[in-house]
Amino acid sequence: MTTTSSPQRPVHVVGVGMIPFTKPGASEPYTVMGARAARLALDDARLPYGEVQQAYVGYVYGDSTAGQAALYGVGLSGIPVFNVNNNCSTGSSALFLARQAVESGMVECALALGFEQMQPGALKSQWGDRPSPMQRFADVMTAHQGYLPEAPRAAQFFGGAGLDYMAQYGIRADTFGRISVKARQHAARNPLAVFRQTLTLDEVMASSPVFGPLTRFQCCPPTCGAAAAVVCSAEFAQRHGLDRTVVIAAQAMTTDRPSTFETEGGGCDMRRVVGYDMTASAAQQVYASAGIGPEDVDVVELHDCFTANELITYEALGLTAPGTAERFIVDGDNTYGGKVVTNPSGGLLSKGHPLGATGLAQCYELTQQLRGRAEQRQVEGARLALQHNLGLGGACVVTLYQAQTQAQKAAA
Repeated sequence: MTTTSSPQRPVHVVGVGMIPFTKPGASEPYTVMGARAARLALDDARLPYGEVQQAYVGYVYGDSTAGQAALYGVGLSGIPVFNVNNNCSTGSSALFLARQAVESGMVECALALGFEQMQPGALKSQWGDRPSPMQRFADVMTAHQGYLPEAPRAAQFFGGAGLDYMAQYGIRADTFGRISVKARQHAARNPLAVFRQTLTLDEVMASSPVFGPLTRFQCCPPTCGAAAAVVCSAEFAQRHGLDRTVVIAAQAMTTDRPSTFETEGGGCDMRRVVGYDMTASAAQQVYASAGIGPEDVDVVELHDCFTANELITYEALGLTAPGTAERFIVDGDNTYGGKVVTNPSGGLLSKGHPLGATGLAQCYELTQQLRGRAEQRQVEGARLALQHNLGLGGACVVTLYQAQTQAQKAAA
């Protein structure tokens, strides 16, 4: 299924908050992290919690009503709190629902919050006594490339996508490593990122192998953290004197279609298994809805859980033509001075990936970029920002943000 929207009723991002991301074991409890991020977003908006009418709270690893437990640390206002779990796209799914509530006129102001208190090590299922939602994906992957019990399953999914890309286009393995080098260079400018030390290409490629072209420094780390956003209608923002610079120009959410599991012709394509088609569909919907093309985008936060996924996502989003991602990377078109700055925050690879918070951390970064407040990471003249957040299982959310001029604000 697909859902897309170009808001007929403009929805503004008026407040964002994010706490520094940390390694597992070094964070505060999720209740404290979530409350801190929510308060930061409210303070950024200069809005009391009592003005928020609904809240959507995302997390993957936690008990039911953990969203209430976090927000009760902000206030006991009696509002509806909806808990959201959509794997790695959880944070943007919470944002999607908050935006939809405002756009529909159901509420004037909503809060989206995401957090995760993770454990060390690779992602794993918490339930061994029932069917895994990833079983169909795992079966297709295993039939295509086998399964290695000693390798993290997520790395086998995305590393397999990298292998299939290499098989088709013959690119070098260290092309993927260049993405990690870029990620660390960007994260070095981000005080909220978990990994701020730069790496050379030799260091990336010499780190321990994980699966396919992926080495350890090409895989995102388990991370703890929280981020939040306050969204509201233009009328509400004007009435309360809020910053209306950033508007959600279009947003689309997609799930899998038959192509994900297609095995005709002797095998599947792991790029489709990990969400290439979901991404391409969501991006096309957003571009069509907003009346722009990928060439118009100034800055992108995309789902780089592994370097292989960043590379194939360049093409799925239309930032470069099919088969040209290697040249796009080698020429530096994915960073400052190139065609479009991707993951100025450092991305999941270096900023970190607390699953429930990631989509809202992306929102935080892009909102600051469009406000011109990203400091050392600022993309000069940024007016259009694209967000891509992917969850296997599956869901993909693509969001386009636009910076409004003073004239546009006055006309709204």
